[in-house]
Amino acid sequence: MKLKTLLYILISTFLFSSMEIALKIAGGSFNPVELNFVRFLVGGIFLLPFALHNLNKKNHKLNWRDWRAFAITGFTCVVISMTLYQLAIQVTEASTVAILLSANPAFGMLIGLVFLNERLTRTNTLALLLTLIGLAIIINPFKLTNVFGITLGLLCSITFGLYGVLSRVNSNKLHFDGLTMTCFSFISGAIELAIFMAFTHVPSIAKSLSGIKGFSNIPYFAGITWSAIPLLAYISILVTGLAFGLYFIVMDEAGIPAASLIFFIKPALAPVLALFILGEPIHVNTIVGIVVILIGSVITLAGERIALQMSKWVNRE
Repeated sequence: MKLKTLLYILISTFLFSSMEIALKIAGGSFNPVELNFVRFLVGGIFLLPFALHNLNKKNHKLNWRDWRAFAITGFTCVVISMTLYQLAIQVTEASTVAILLSANPAFGMLIGLVFLNERLTRTNTLALLLTLIGLAIIINPFKLTNVFGITLGLLCSITFGLYGVLSRVNSNKLHFDGLTMTCFSFISGAIELAIFMAFTHVPSIAKSLSGIKGFSNIPYFAGITWSAIPLLAYISILVTGLAFGLYFIVMDEAGIPAASLIFFIKPALAPVLALFILGEPIHVNTIVGIVVILIGSVITLAGERIALQMSKWVNRE
Protein backbone atom coordinates (compact mmCIF):
# COMPACT_ATOMS: atom_id res chain seq x y z
CA MET A 1 0.00 0.00 0.00
CA LYS A 2 1.36 3.42 -0.97
CA LEU A 3 2.24 5.90 1.78
CA LYS A 4 -0.11 8.47 0.23
CA THR A 5 -3.00 6.00 0.31
CA LEU A 6 -2.24 5.09 3.93
CA LEU A 7 -2.24 8.80 4.82
CA TYR A 8 -5.64 9.22 3.14
CA ILE A 9 -6.97 6.28 5.17
CA LEU A 10 -5.66 7.73 8.46
CA ILE A 11 -7.09 11.22 7.82
CA SER A 12 -10.50 9.98 6.72
CA THR A 13 -10.64 7.45 9.57
CA PHE A 14 -10.11 10.17 12.17
CA LEU A 15 -12.64 12.48 10.51
CA PHE A 16 -15.26 9.73 10.19
CA SER A 17 -14.63 8.66 13.80
CA SER A 18 -15.33 12.18 15.04
CA MET A 19 -18.42 12.59 12.85
CA GLU A 20 -21.05 11.36 15.33
CA ILE A 21 -19.53 13.44 18.12
CA ALA A 22 -19.60 16.65 16.08
CA LEU A 23 -23.16 15.94 14.89
CA LYS A 24 -24.28 15.11 18.44
CA ILE A 25 -22.95 18.48 19.63
CA ALA A 26 -24.50 20.35 16.69
CA GLY A 27 -27.79 18.47 17.03
CA GLY A 28 -28.74 20.51 20.07
CA SER A 29 -28.82 23.70 18.00
CA PHE A 30 -30.20 22.55 14.64
CA ASN A 31 -33.09 20.57 13.23
CA PRO A 32 -31.61 17.14 12.30
CA VAL A 33 -32.90 17.26 8.69
CA GLU A 34 -31.71 20.86 8.32
CA LEU A 35 -28.25 19.84 9.52
CA ASN A 36 -28.25 16.97 7.05
CA PHE A 37 -29.16 19.38 4.22
CA VAL A 38 -26.50 21.95 5.12
CA ARG A 39 -23.65 19.47 5.54
CA PHE A 40 -24.19 17.73 2.20
CA LEU A 41 -24.86 20.93 0.28
CA VAL A 42 -21.68 22.57 1.59
CA GLY A 43 -19.69 19.32 1.37
CA GLY A 44 -20.74 18.84 -2.26
CA ILE A 45 -19.86 22.44 -3.14
CA PHE A 46 -16.45 21.98 -1.46
CA LEU A 47 -15.74 18.99 -3.72
CA LEU A 48 -17.12 20.70 -6.85
CA PRO A 49 -13.87 22.35 -8.11
CA PHE A 50 -12.05 19.00 -7.88
CA ALA A 51 -14.90 17.17 -9.62
CA LEU A 52 -15.05 19.76 -12.43
CA HIS A 53 -11.27 19.49 -12.84
CA ASN A 54 -11.55 15.71 -13.23
CA LEU A 55 -14.38 16.09 -15.76
CA ASN A 56 -12.37 18.60 -17.78
CA LYS A 57 -9.35 16.28 -17.83
CA LYS A 58 -11.50 13.53 -19.33
CA ASN A 59 -13.43 15.99 -21.54
CA HIS A 60 -16.60 14.53 -20.06
CA LYS A 61 -19.77 16.61 -20.36
CA LEU A 62 -22.62 15.61 -18.07
CA ASN A 63 -25.81 14.33 -19.68
CA TRP A 64 -29.24 13.24 -18.44
CA ARG A 65 -28.02 9.65 -17.76
CA ASP A 66 -25.31 11.04 -15.48
CA TRP A 67 -27.75 13.24 -13.58
CA ARG A 68 -30.19 10.34 -13.22
CA ALA A 69 -27.42 8.27 -11.63
CA PHE A 70 -26.49 11.16 -9.32
CA ALA A 71 -30.16 11.56 -8.35
CA ILE A 72 -30.45 7.87 -7.41
CA THR A 73 -27.22 7.71 -5.39
CA GLY A 74 -27.90 11.11 -3.80
CA PHE A 75 -31.40 10.09 -2.77
CA THR A 76 -30.13 6.82 -1.27
CA CYS A 77 -27.30 8.48 0.65
CA VAL A 78 -28.52 11.94 1.67
CA VAL A 79 -32.31 11.67 1.80
CA ILE A 80 -32.64 8.13 3.17
CA SER A 81 -29.43 6.87 4.81
CA MET A 82 -28.08 10.08 6.32
CA THR A 83 -31.51 11.26 7.49
CA LEU A 84 -31.90 7.95 9.34
CA TYR A 85 -28.36 8.44 10.63
CA GLN A 86 -29.06 11.95 11.87
CA LEU A 87 -32.21 10.77 13.65
CA ALA A 88 -30.33 7.83 15.21
CA ILE A 89 -27.75 10.20 16.67
CA GLN A 90 -30.53 12.18 18.34
CA VAL A 91 -31.97 9.18 20.19
CA THR A 92 -28.99 7.00 21.08
CA GLU A 93 -25.29 7.20 22.00
CA ALA A 94 -22.95 8.61 19.36
CA SER A 95 -20.51 5.72 19.84
CA THR A 96 -23.25 3.15 19.19
CA VAL A 97 -24.31 4.85 15.94
CA ALA A 98 -20.65 5.08 14.88
CA ILE A 99 -20.18 1.34 15.36
CA LEU A 100 -23.42 0.50 13.52
CA LEU A 101 -22.51 2.73 10.57
CA SER A 102 -19.11 1.07 10.42
CA ALA A 103 -20.81 -2.17 9.38
CA ASN A 104 -21.87 -0.66 6.05
CA PRO A 105 -19.06 -2.36 4.04
CA ALA A 106 -20.30 -5.73 5.31
CA PHE A 107 -23.85 -4.91 4.24
CA GLY A 108 -22.49 -3.63 0.94
CA MET A 109 -20.74 -6.97 0.37
CA LEU A 110 -23.98 -8.83 1.11
CA ILE A 111 -25.96 -6.59 -1.26
CA GLY A 112 -23.36 -7.11 -3.98
CA LEU A 113 -23.44 -10.87 -3.40
CA VAL A 114 -27.26 -11.13 -3.57
CA PHE A 115 -28.14 -8.63 -6.30
CA LEU A 116 -24.98 -8.39 -8.43
CA ASN A 117 -23.68 -11.97 -8.05
CA GLU A 118 -20.35 -10.59 -6.85
CA ARG A 119 -17.98 -13.20 -5.45
CA LEU A 120 -16.55 -12.96 -1.95
CA THR A 121 -12.92 -13.94 -1.41
CA ARG A 122 -11.92 -15.86 1.72
CA THR A 123 -10.57 -12.59 3.11
CA ASN A 124 -13.82 -10.69 2.57
CA THR A 125 -15.93 -13.60 3.83
CA LEU A 126 -14.02 -13.86 7.11
CA ALA A 127 -13.98 -10.08 7.58
CA LEU A 128 -17.72 -9.97 6.90
CA LEU A 129 -18.50 -12.74 9.40
CA LEU A 130 -16.31 -11.21 12.10
CA THR A 131 -17.89 -7.78 11.53
CA LEU A 132 -21.40 -9.18 11.92
CA ILE A 133 -20.38 -11.20 15.01
CA GLY A 134 -18.75 -8.12 16.52
CA LEU A 135 -21.87 -6.06 15.88
CA ALA A 136 -24.05 -8.71 17.50
CA ILE A 137 -21.83 -8.63 20.59
CA ILE A 138 -21.97 -4.82 20.76
CA ILE A 139 -25.73 -4.57 20.19
CA ASN A 140 -26.35 -7.45 22.63
CA PRO A 141 -29.84 -8.34 21.32
CA PHE A 142 -30.73 -10.12 24.57
CA LYS A 143 -30.45 -6.85 26.53
CA LEU A 144 -31.63 -4.15 24.13
CA THR A 145 -32.51 -0.91 25.90
CA ASN A 146 -32.98 1.36 22.88
CA VAL A 147 -34.63 -0.70 20.14
CA PHE A 148 -35.72 2.37 18.16
CA GLY A 149 -32.23 3.91 18.11
CA ILE A 150 -30.56 0.60 17.20
CA THR A 151 -33.11 0.02 14.42
CA LEU A 152 -32.48 3.49 12.96
CA GLY A 153 -28.72 2.89 13.13
CA LEU A 154 -28.96 -0.49 11.39
CA LEU A 155 -31.25 0.85 8.65
CA CYS A 156 -28.83 3.73 8.13
CA SER A 157 -25.90 1.31 7.82
CA ILE A 158 -27.75 -1.00 5.40
CA THR A 159 -28.87 1.85 3.14
CA PHE A 160 -25.38 3.39 3.24
CA GLY A 161 -24.02 0.02 2.13
CA LEU A 162 -26.55 0.15 -0.72
CA TYR A 163 -25.34 3.66 -1.57
CA GLY A 164 -21.77 2.36 -1.78
CA VAL A 165 -22.83 -0.40 -4.18
CA LEU A 166 -24.89 1.99 -6.36
CA SER A 167 -22.05 4.50 -6.41
CA ARG A 168 -19.55 1.82 -7.45
CA VAL A 169 -21.81 0.41 -10.16
CA ASN A 170 -22.65 3.82 -11.62
CA SER A 171 -19.01 4.95 -11.48
CA ASN A 172 -17.95 1.91 -13.50
CA LYS A 173 -20.85 2.18 -15.95
CA LEU A 174 -20.52 5.92 -16.57
CA HIS A 175 -16.71 6.09 -16.13
CA PHE A 176 -16.62 8.50 -13.19
CA ASP A 177 -13.96 8.57 -10.51
CA GLY A 178 -15.19 8.20 -6.93
CA LEU A 179 -14.68 11.85 -6.00
CA THR A 180 -16.76 13.13 -8.94
CA MET A 181 -19.52 10.62 -8.21
CA THR A 182 -19.50 11.68 -4.55
CA CYS A 183 -19.61 15.40 -5.31
CA PHE A 184 -22.59 15.35 -7.65
CA SER A 185 -24.42 12.72 -5.59
CA PHE A 186 -24.15 15.01 -2.54
CA ILE A 187 -25.38 18.05 -4.44
CA SER A 188 -28.23 16.09 -6.04
CA GLY A 189 -29.20 14.59 -2.68
CA ALA A 190 -29.15 18.02 -1.02
CA ILE A 191 -31.46 19.40 -3.75
CA GLU A 192 -33.83 16.44 -3.31
CA LEU A 193 -33.82 16.94 0.45
CA ALA A 194 -34.50 20.66 -0.05
CA ILE A 195 -37.59 19.77 -2.11
CA PHE A 196 -38.81 17.46 0.66
CA MET A 197 -38.19 20.22 3.22
CA ALA A 198 -40.27 22.63 1.11
CA PHE A 199 -43.24 20.23 1.25
CA THR A 200 -43.08 20.21 5.06
CA HIS A 201 -44.08 23.90 4.95
CA VAL A 202 -47.36 23.11 3.19
CA PRO A 203 -49.97 23.46 6.01
CA SER A 204 -51.74 20.12 5.40
CA ILE A 205 -48.46 18.19 5.12
CA ALA A 206 -46.94 20.01 8.10
CA LYS A 207 -49.95 19.03 10.18
CA SER A 208 -49.70 15.35 9.16
CA LEU A 209 -45.98 15.31 10.03
CA SER A 210 -46.35 17.17 13.33
CA GLY A 211 -46.28 13.90 15.26
CA ILE A 212 -42.71 13.21 14.09
CA LYS A 213 -40.32 15.49 15.93
CA GLY A 214 -38.37 17.77 13.60
CA PHE A 215 -40.27 16.87 10.42
CA SER A 216 -42.78 19.73 10.35
CA ASN A 217 -41.84 23.14 8.88
CA ILE A 218 -38.18 22.13 8.55
CA PRO A 219 -35.98 25.26 8.35
CA TYR A 220 -33.15 25.62 5.84
CA PHE A 221 -30.57 27.81 7.59
CA ALA A 222 -32.03 28.52 11.04
CA GLY A 223 -29.68 28.81 13.99
CA ILE A 224 -26.55 29.57 11.95
CA THR A 225 -24.60 32.07 14.01
CA TRP A 226 -20.97 33.16 13.93
CA SER A 227 -20.23 30.94 16.91
CA ALA A 228 -21.79 27.93 15.14
CA ILE A 229 -19.89 28.37 11.86
CA PRO A 230 -16.63 26.63 12.96
CA LEU A 231 -18.52 23.48 13.99
CA LEU A 232 -20.65 23.55 10.82
CA ALA A 233 -17.51 24.04 8.72
CA TYR A 234 -15.85 21.05 10.39
CA ILE A 235 -18.93 18.87 9.79
CA SER A 236 -19.61 20.06 6.23
CA ILE A 237 -16.17 20.65 4.73
CA LEU A 238 -13.89 18.26 6.61
CA VAL A 239 -16.13 15.39 7.79
CA THR A 240 -18.55 15.38 4.85
CA GLY A 241 -16.55 16.82 1.93
CA LEU A 242 -12.95 15.82 2.61
CA ALA A 243 -13.54 12.51 4.43
CA PHE A 244 -16.00 11.14 1.88
CA GLY A 245 -13.83 12.38 -0.98
CA LEU A 246 -10.75 10.62 0.43
CA TYR A 247 -12.79 7.46 1.05
CA PHE A 248 -13.70 7.14 -2.61
CA ILE A 249 -10.20 8.16 -3.76
CA VAL A 250 -8.82 5.26 -1.69
CA MET A 251 -11.46 2.99 -3.24
CA ASP A 252 -10.33 4.07 -6.72
CA GLU A 253 -6.60 3.74 -6.01
CA ALA A 254 -6.43 0.72 -3.70
CA GLY A 255 -9.76 -1.09 -4.03
CA ILE A 256 -12.78 -1.75 -1.82
CA PRO A 257 -10.97 -3.79 0.91
CA ALA A 258 -8.52 -0.94 1.57
CA ALA A 259 -11.31 1.66 1.62
CA SER A 260 -13.34 -0.56 3.96
CA LEU A 261 -10.51 -0.33 6.50
CA ILE A 262 -11.71 3.19 7.26
CA PHE A 263 -14.98 1.82 8.58
CA PHE A 264 -13.36 -1.23 10.18
CA ILE A 265 -11.03 0.95 12.30
CA LYS A 266 -13.73 3.54 13.10
CA PRO A 267 -15.52 1.30 15.69
CA ALA A 268 -12.38 1.22 17.82
CA LEU A 269 -11.57 4.92 17.61
CA ALA A 270 -15.06 6.48 17.77
CA PRO A 271 -16.00 5.14 21.26
CA VAL A 272 -12.68 6.38 22.65
CA LEU A 273 -13.29 9.86 21.24
CA ALA A 274 -16.88 9.77 22.54
CA LEU A 275 -15.58 8.82 26.00
CA PHE A 276 -13.17 11.75 26.21
CA ILE A 277 -15.33 14.39 24.50
CA LEU A 278 -18.92 13.42 25.40
CA GLY A 279 -18.27 11.30 28.49
CA GLU A 280 -20.09 8.29 27.00
CA PRO A 281 -19.09 5.07 28.82
CA ILE A 282 -17.49 2.13 27.02
CA HIS A 283 -19.15 -1.13 28.06
CA VAL A 284 -17.41 -4.52 28.27
CA ASN A 285 -19.45 -6.02 25.41
CA THR A 286 -18.52 -2.99 23.27
CA ILE A 287 -14.82 -3.62 23.88
CA VAL A 288 -15.17 -7.33 23.02
CA GLY A 289 -17.15 -6.50 19.87
CA ILE A 290 -14.60 -3.91 18.79
CA VAL A 291 -11.77 -6.44 19.19
CA VAL A 292 -13.64 -8.95 17.00
CA ILE A 293 -14.25 -6.29 14.32
CA LEU A 294 -10.58 -5.23 14.45
CA ILE A 295 -9.51 -8.84 13.89
CA GLY A 296 -11.59 -8.71 10.73
CA SER A 297 -9.76 -5.51 9.76
CA VAL A 298 -6.38 -7.19 10.26
CA ILE A 299 -7.49 -10.05 8.02
CA THR A 300 -8.59 -7.57 5.35
CA LEU A 301 -5.27 -5.73 5.58
CA ALA A 302 -3.04 -8.83 5.72
CA GLY A 303 -4.76 -10.43 2.77
CA GLU A 304 -5.67 -13.80 1.43
CA ARG A 305 -2.80 -15.73 3.03
CA ILE A 306 -4.07 -15.33 6.61
CA ALA A 307 -7.63 -16.04 5.51
CA LEU A 308 -6.51 -19.26 3.82
CA GLN A 309 -4.60 -20.40 6.92
CA MET A 310 -7.60 -19.68 9.14
CA SER A 311 -9.88 -21.60 6.80
CA LYS A 312 -7.55 -24.63 6.93
CA TRP A 313 -7.44 -24.39 10.72
CA VAL A 314 -11.25 -24.29 10.93
CA ASN A 315 -11.55 -27.26 8.58
CA ARG A 316 -9.12 -29.35 10.67
CA GLU A 317 -11.23 -28.64 13.73
